[in-house]
Amino acid sequence: MALSSQNIGRLSALVTIVLWTSFIIVGRASSSHVLLPLDIVLARILGASLVLLPWAWWMMREPRRRGEKVGSLFGLSPLPLRQTVQAGFLGGLMFATLAYLGFFFAPAAHASVLMPGSLPLWTTLLMWLFLREQIGVHRAIGLGFILVGDVLVGGASLLKAFEGGDVWIGDLFFVCASICWAAYSVTVRRFGLDAAKATMAITAFALVSFVPLYTSLVLLGILPSHFSQASWTEILLQVSFQGVGSVAISGISFTQMIRSYGPVKSTMLTAVVPGLSALGAAILLGEPISWNLMIGLALVTCGILFGVRQAMVKT
Repeated sequence: MALSSQNIGRLSALVTIVLWTSFIIVGRASSSHVLLPLDIVLARILGASLVLLPWAWWMMREPRRRGEKVGSLFGLSPLPLRQTVQAGFLGGLMFATLAYLGFFFAPAAHASVLMPGSLPLWTTLLMWLFLREQIGVHRAIGLGFILVGDVLVGGASLLKAFEGGDVWIGDLFFVCASICWAAYSVTVRRFGLDAAKATMAITAFALVSFVPLYTSLVLLGILPSHFSQASWTEILLQVSFQGVGSVAISGISFTQMIRSYGPVKSTMLTAVVPGLSALGAAILLGEPISWNLMIGLALVTCGILFGVRQAMVKT
């Protein structure tokens, strides 16, 4: 029996929440192993490419047989070049690079607040700026809560920078990663991109732009890499989870959720991710949760719920 559009949206939201929560915990745990941040980015791209690019080629085979001009990037992306570059740069390349760099400096709880927790803030601001979507009272209150929560978490680490701490560097990476993913969300909404095609496109862009540059810099000795030192178990874990799970499955589910609910409401539906990932990191990784983190998580969650209330009223 075919799923209704409503059930598809709900399933997409559930899959996204589970994988986003796991992404933060696994990403932070990876920082204590052998691979470096850009090594993990490479594993992510290769894993996603193995699944998505053959699918993209198969999807475009019939139009090619008819002589139609379809896709871009040497036939790897099913989307036009402009959409591929814009979505791929934001959602495929910059988000992953910034997020993995952040995990090597700051704990998972900070990532919970400053990445998924901050998405409603950046998405709403970008929607207002580029698509002229109005910001209602409830949403404005929610965004205020999120902003205060971000300041509590990021501000505390920034103050410790004067004592020689470097957690603030990771926090900055997390904020920038969140902005990039919010911009990707708006791009999907603006062009009305298909979930699978958008995920294939960002993977194709990352493969064409990142892999040759990364490989060249490593071979020239300019960029450090621990790929040759890592065990096959670690490499396969990163390829399968970061590539297949976090990109192929999560990318499609998140993009489908945007199509079902819109970018603002979609990011609001991830309200449980900050709390779940922070709790998971405390249990699985032994990370402490300080008072400012607890208050920051509470404020971010309340802020997201305020936004959900307005989004539900509109629909």
